[in-house]
Amino acid sequence: MREAAPMPEPELEGLTNFLYEMGLLKRYKRTGWMIAGIDNPESIAEHSFRTAIIGYLLAVMEGADPAKTAALCLFHDTQETRIGDVPSVGKAYVITAPNPEVTADQVAGFPAEASQAVRELVEEYEARQSLEARLAKDADKLECLIQAREYQAQGHEDVPPWIETSAAALQSPSARQLAEACQQVPPRQWWKAFAESYPKPVRTVGRRSTEDRSSPAPRPDTSKPEEAHRA
Repeated sequence: MREAAPMPEPELEGLTNFLYEMGLLKRYKRTGWMIAGIDNPESIAEHSFRTAIIGYLLAVMEGADPAKTAALCLFHDTQETRIGDVPSVGKAYVITAPNPEVTADQVAGFPAEASQAVRELVEEYEARQSLEARLAKDADKLECLIQAREYQAQGHEDVPPWIETSAAALQSPSARQLAEACQQVPPRQWWKAFAESYPKPVRTVGRRSTEDRSSPAPRPDTSKPEEAHRA
């Protein structure tokens, strides 16, 4: 019987626990979409991923620090492993601990430098004082708008309020311009051109293709020789 491996140093154990905890974001859903009739909405992790992509691009467009903005986006909802995703209709009734406090508990077992780095990211995002933090918030809202447009294209009719309120909350010129474009360009456009460029398949049945089958095959002459001669 093999001996159990020794436990890692306490600080590495704290980091490891945090990484496992972040896995919950892949399973926890964005609950607000359920109000709009979305039975299986996106996860918090899915939202955060595209938010970081959007934040990076907004920062490039606005002359901010792209890496910093993307990092702010990645950590902006990490607290929801412990307090959940409270939809807008519930925020008037449910009071949760402030995000910086939740983060402080989550990273308490980290090495000091890593703990400070994460806490500073969350505090900066919540304060909205830096350009990067404001762009990260714009990215959060813009991602919501884009997701609503995708659900709308799938036939969900109750998502316009998400589109309208997200667009109204945007601050940067680049985010507002992108929001306008997202409301004009259908979600399917990026792949539709590829689909239309593919050669159309020709299905075959035996030796005859579907094109051959469009016209009936000639019928064999079954008349008797005598009758054909008399004719």
